[in-house]
Amino acid sequence: MYLTKQEERMLDGEHGWANQISMKILVRLGDLFRATKLIPVQSAHLSGVSYKHLGDAAIEFLNELATHGGKAKTLATLNPSSLDQEILAKRYSKERSAKQKEIIKLYGKMCIQPTLTCTPYYLQTPKAGQHLAWAESSAVIYANSVLKAWTNREGAPSALAAALVGKTPNYGVHQPENRQPNALVRLETKLQTEADYGALGIHLGKLLKEKIPAIDGLSGSDDELKQLGAAMASSGMTALFHIGASSKQTKLETISVEAKDIEETASSLCTTDQPPDLVFIGCPHCSINEVRNVACALKGKKVHRDAELWVCTSRHVKESAKTYVDIIQRAGGNVLCDTCVLVTWIKDLGVDTVMTNSAKTAFYAPTLNDVDVALRPMKHCIDAACQH
Repeated sequence: MYLTKQEERMLDGEHGWANQISMKILVRLGDLFRATKLIPVQSAHLSGVSYKHLGDAAIEFLNELATHGGKAKTLATLNPSSLDQEILAKRYSKERSAKQKEIIKLYGKMCIQPTLTCTPYYLQTPKAGQHLAWAESSAVIYANSVLKAWTNREGAPSALAAALVGKTPNYGVHQPENRQPNALVRLETKLQTEADYGALGIHLGKLLKEKIPAIDGLSGSDDELKQLGAAMASSGMTALFHIGASSKQTKLETISVEAKDIEETASSLCTTDQPPDLVFIGCPHCSINEVRNVACALKGKKVHRDAELWVCTSRHVKESAKTYVDIIQRAGGNVLCDTCVLVTWIKDLGVDTVMTNSAKTAFYAPTLNDVDVALRPMKHCIDAACQH
């Protein structure tokens, strides 16, 4: 891989250990995927934030980077943490809260913004064609597919390295020829709810693996496409999908999806029919429109005393949707920022069953949280939280 003289000096350690280790990560990655050079990125989004998943060893590494001069050279943002300091911090040990604060503080020393959301595109929307280095799989596929930006599905170390160097190797979907569809999906049924979009995503992710589909017959709002992409990136590794198909793509490997495929996938994601201890909306983090929809569904209702309702979003969206947030909170729900069910210790809160409209959560929660789940549309979730 070709390196400029400045990049070579960074690799040789002339710009400090933090830059050197970052360059080593990027060069190794570039060599692995036969990249020809490094290219500048407009932003980096980092996934290694949750103390629940990182543990103490990662804190030591971040401290070394921050101590040895690591500074972001491009806009850099953070994924959700293990807890929010307003609500959940009161329900966990002081040690957990302190460790999570330390991780965020160390990132701050490296000039990485404590956005703590999996939807950084609501804070600052990338432009079509801009090169990014994003690590959150749901944000990656949304950026590529809906926003038409260009980013590979980075791992936590490579996204951090890209943030500190301001560049990433030019392989994968950073190259136009690698963004072309190599599978055709014919959607033979109409999707009714956001949960259907998620079920479709889980179904396709398992079938496609890393293939890039053109999906014929697909339409939907940005929120619905967000659910589709998040689910597809959970059960598979694709970083991009195309809406609609051209006549040239009819010769591609074709997958037909019928109503029974959606129904069977949605059913397979449900492991319980018991009343939920926790109803969760907001994976990926809610848009303003989704917060409004929850508030409208809650009007005139109260969350049952034996259930909890969590609506997770970014601080940016929460502040912008204050009227709707007030409605949710008056009804007994909690609007949480900086965190997500999948990266916090809900089992320690006495939660054994979760109902959600997120197929991504339904896919991961039984393993990551050791809970039973039920996948339902948002309005059904709200009714369950209030009726119990």
